[in-house]
Amino acid sequence: MALTHQLLAWLGKAFAKNKLNILIYHQVVAQHDVMRPSEPFAEEFDWQMQLVAKYYTPISLSDAIKALKSDTLPDNAICVTFDDGYLNNLTVAEPILRKYGIPATVYVATGYSGGSNMFNDRILDLIGDTQHAQFNLSAVGIEKQSVNDTQSRIRLAHKIIGKIKYLHFDERNEVVDRLYRDNQAQEYDARMMTPAQIQELAFKGVEIGAHTQDHPILASLDVEEQQRQIVASKEALEIILSQPVKHFAYPNGKLNDDYSEQTADIVKTLGFDSAVSTHWGISTVASDFHQMRRFTPWDATPVKFHLRMMLNQLRGEQ
Repeated sequence: MALTHQLLAWLGKAFAKNKLNILIYHQVVAQHDVMRPSEPFAEEFDWQMQLVAKYYTPISLSDAIKALKSDTLPDNAICVTFDDGYLNNLTVAEPILRKYGIPATVYVATGYSGGSNMFNDRILDLIGDTQHAQFNLSAVGIEKQSVNDTQSRIRLAHKIIGKIKYLHFDERNEVVDRLYRDNQAQEYDARMMTPAQIQELAFKGVEIGAHTQDHPILASLDVEEQQRQIVASKEALEIILSQPVKHFAYPNGKLNDDYSEQTADIVKTLGFDSAVSTHWGISTVASDFHQMRRFTPWDATPVKFHLRMMLNQLRGEQ
């Protein structure tokens, strides 16, 4: 097993020089969450970071950008990033990152730092509530639905999320509010970091980036509203942190579907050093640093995880 990892690390050094891997995460849950099976739990994230620390060169995003520009990027360089601003980034992920000496960047959607949860989590919590086996879904134009197991709950939740994801964020929130009222459901405890918790995470050495205020699909907004969303997030975080915020992540993160070249121009104009998408691949000195690519293997074993990450390095920017 160790020989396999050593070989994969050597292949990365030999064939992926001057290429930056950026990992994308959202949550690291304390224990396996049946409604969020793709989110790593603490034990799983621990072996992933142990592998990253042993066979890669973890580097902060700020340092990685400087190294790319100066052609001094170390072999097998890798950055770890998280989107949205979940509390478990502080309580679960950060201690594991610190254990292995791995820098990280967390992009915060600041509109949720007051105690509200993101629309997708609210849907997963609603449909995942085993107190309910039947749901009134007239708010999203679906007939009353019954669920009888975890898989049917997951399928139904993601069907609803898909129907409302591209609505204007105000309408999206109104629809979810109605779903909760129609089903007499209780809100889950706050999942996102408060300003004080964002400060604490930054104090522990984690870079904080902006991720808009309300996590809208930016491509669906006009230019002025896109700029307001991005500026609001940047300015709110700069007040919380008392320092400039230099990195940005596009919500959802797919060019043309979720943001446009015009969005990237706004981000550049606002003075961000970098912005990241969710397109797979790596970044090089020739990359657009305001549309950097990210990737995370989804495999449940260390060898497969390492192999897929190395193959991503070989894939390149496309």
